Amino acid sequence: MNKILIIGAGLCGSLLALRMAQRGYEITLVEKRPDLRKVTQDAGRSINLALSDRGLRGLRLAGVEEEAKKLCIPMHGRMIHDKAGNTFLSPYSGRKDEYINSISRPGLNMLLLDEAEKMPNVNIIFNHACEEVDLENASAIFKDFNSKKEIKIEADVIFGTDGAGSAVRKSMFESHKFLFSFLQQWLSHGYKELEIPAAENNGYRTYKNALHIWPRGEDMLIALPNLDGSFTVTLFLPYENSDYCFANLTTPEMVHEYFNKEFPDVVEMIPNLAEEFFGNPTGPLGTVKCSPWNSFGKVLLMGDAAHAIVPFYGQGMNASFEDVVVFDEILEKYTSEENINWNNLFKEYEALRKKDTDAIADLAVDNFHEMKEHTAMEIFQRKRKLETAFEAEFPDEYYSKYSLVTFKESITYSEALKRGRAQDKAILNLLDDGKIKDEMSLKEKLELVKKETEAILHDDEVAGNLK
Repeated sequence: MNKILIIGAGLCGSLLALRMAQRGYEITLVEKRPDLRKVTQDAGRSINLALSDRGLRGLRLAGVEEEAKKLCIPMHGRMIHDKAGNTFLSPYSGRKDEYINSISRPGLNMLLLDEAEKMPNVNIIFNHACEEVDLENASAIFKDFNSKKEIKIEADVIFGTDGAGSAVRKSMFESHKFLFSFLQQWLSHGYKELEIPAAENNGYRTYKNALHIWPRGEDMLIALPNLDGSFTVTLFLPYENSDYCFANLTTPEMVHEYFNKEFPDVVEMIPNLAEEFFGNPTGPLGTVKCSPWNSFGKVLLMGDAAHAIVPFYGQGMNASFEDVVVFDEILEKYTSEENINWNNLFKEYEALRKKDTDAIADLAVDNFHEMKEHTAMEIFQRKRKLETAFEAEFPDEYYSKYSLVTFKESITYSEALKRGRAQDKAILNLLDDGKIKDEMSLKEKLELVKKETEAILHDDEVAGNLK
């Protein structure tokens, strides 16, 4: 049976290890950090994430969906907060059974590691950093953080699931034996995590079942609920060249002035605001695209190592889990072979998957601008109300762009991007031109939107063919 080396035991790597072990492969899973089940770590790194249908499908594949759901808090929509402290809930979908979930990153990672560790054919090694990868011979050198000794691990194939700063990808980038393309784009914004602590008896200081957003044009604050009553708050702010930015928020007075002006209702909920602001690191926000993901049929990049994205669609983890699902479906076709041709398998996987991970990367940047600017705009709110009404009244006929990405895992990200953008453009054009009239029935409005959407899709196709 093939020996598999998986480098990186985060969410993608631990799910992949579990699934490949269930298929009978001999798995070595190596992680540079300590075992998070024994050591608290990652201060200032996103501690809760949005889990939606694509991610749940990956957990279902490995038989851990029900256990994971115990860690989830349903979020039914975006709770928008204006400067005056007014709020309104913008539902994610008009269909009652569709929502996203706030889940603890370390909690889910621990669950996956526990399940992988139960498998007799899985060996997990912590505190070992990948120093270099022999891409042609599927071996890697690791350095033990404690003893400083180096070990070499050999395998039949290697999976690099070691995140946005991937050491495996770096080995591919530095190789002169094949052409490797790499694109890394940073937003001009960074992020900082804060916490709204639980109220008495683990109560919630604001509405529990929503993703809270304070959109302010250039800046934005979001908050996701935790099981203990607290909220993880993330501030997205320009690094520089703004009245308030990370470059000039350098004193407790400046921080309080900024929050009192932009987010007054939050100030009361975070008692140690300045202390947390200066105690937690500022993190960058970037997109990584690269190709090929496969080298010599021996090494394959997956998850953030292949396609890191900004967090504004809540799809980073979901996309990585969907990687495992897509890979597993292709692997299934190859398992009848006595000796799997990993090179063909890896190439087929990348050919199928890359256009979709490129699409969700672009959608995530789109959603960044939508969340910080557009969610507070009247025309955008009218669009969302109309879409929610369509989904409630005609659940099989209409899916908004958000729903196509988040709740309809039967279509790919690239299809969701194409149709979703056309629908957005159609509704905004029709609203702006006054063509959607109050006296029209909801069905008439839907037919008008559908007709305009198809016209835009046709025009886009023609334009694409003319390039």
